[in-house]
Amino acid sequence: MAEMFGGRAQRVWQDASLSAVVAGAVAVVVSFAGPLTIVVQAAHAGGLDEARLSSWIWAVAVGSGATGFVLSLRYRAPVVAAWSTPGAALLVTQLDTMPYATAIGAYLAAAALTVLVGVTGWFDALMRRIPAAVVSAVLAGILLRFGLDALRALQDSPAVAGVMLAGYVVCQRVAPRYAIAAPLAAAVAVAAVTGSLSLGGTRLSLATPVLTAPAWPGEALVSLALPLFLVTMSAQNAPGVGALREAGYAVPSGPLVRDTGVASAVFAPFGAHALNLGAITAAICAGPDAHEDRARRYVAGLSCGALYVAVGLFGTTVAGLFAALPPALISVAAGVALLGALGGSLSGAFNEASNRTAALVAFLTTASGLTLLGLGAAFWGLVFGMVCRVVLRQTNSTEERVRRE
Repeated sequence: MAEMFGGRAQRVWQDASLSAVVAGAVAVVVSFAGPLTIVVQAAHAGGLDEARLSSWIWAVAVGSGATGFVLSLRYRAPVVAAWSTPGAALLVTQLDTMPYATAIGAYLAAAALTVLVGVTGWFDALMRRIPAAVVSAVLAGILLRFGLDALRALQDSPAVAGVMLAGYVVCQRVAPRYAIAAPLAAAVAVAAVTGSLSLGGTRLSLATPVLTAPAWPGEALVSLALPLFLVTMSAQNAPGVGALREAGYAVPSGPLVRDTGVASAVFAPFGAHALNLGAITAAICAGPDAHEDRARRYVAGLSCGALYVAVGLFGTTVAGLFAALPPALISVAAGVALLGALGGSLSGAFNEASNRTAALVAFLTTASGLTLLGLGAAFWGLVFGMVCRVVLRQTNSTEERVRRE
């Protein structure tokens, strides 16, 4: 056992690179700069005290980090686990209407459904029935706003955003492996010089997990557990698997979904609403900027996982550090890191003429931010794209049959 562990550690050390470690760090920054604010909003909506909020941050960070680290090491792929961002948005409107213990029960019910889908292979069956073009279009719709926000950041902070964008283009020409690391360091330095870093309110403190006994969800099975399961499957796990496969990794979706469901169940009593496969963060770690050699990009997943755990251990302290970064820097760093993934997704979505209309509908729906019946744009992007494909497929089949007759 010791020899096996030592050999694996040596292999990771040999495969490690600065670009992969930085890609993992960027993924963590992206995760905590935006999605964490939704968790805080949900906690405030539910009237949770600081101890439970700190426990929630601990649960999603440590749970995501440990899960992603183990899966990346097991599959030699940059598997990134994260918490459900649309699920957290759903909680903003739900936690104020139900006891917190009931919400914990709903989290466990959603986790059980996730495990069931992964174990039975239903997720694999679902993925086989959804055209790759539609999944790519949904992923592109998710990523589009990050590219747009990177350019809009020039309005708010032209110095910080300009250094990052210009540095990325220059480094792509002279040092592609450091096209994220070098511009990011330069942008942080500019932010420090211009006084847009605000570190005064941060304090060092470890998070203390708070265990909450779950209550039977009852009506919350329909109002919270089922929507939480659906948005996590459609908006996170499906694009997450799609991001990895689009980057060339033949990962088994069923076991990955199953394992995230198990992790969700383990950390739910401490506040984790749903753990899942990352889509945006996976695109950062699986992209060519992490490393030109696809076989060595799994180190970005390990880096991301380890940093997640570190964030969780220090809870709100590290979250405060991320919050101290100027919003423009976060926006442009995320957008630049996802340019390659966005281009690949757009290419995969519109490459086949037969699926182009369905992919366009899925892309526009997802990019619109549409919300209906409590379900987000990624879910409706999948639904509308699939409906469009089925209708057009039947129409084409009918026309072809008429021509033959």
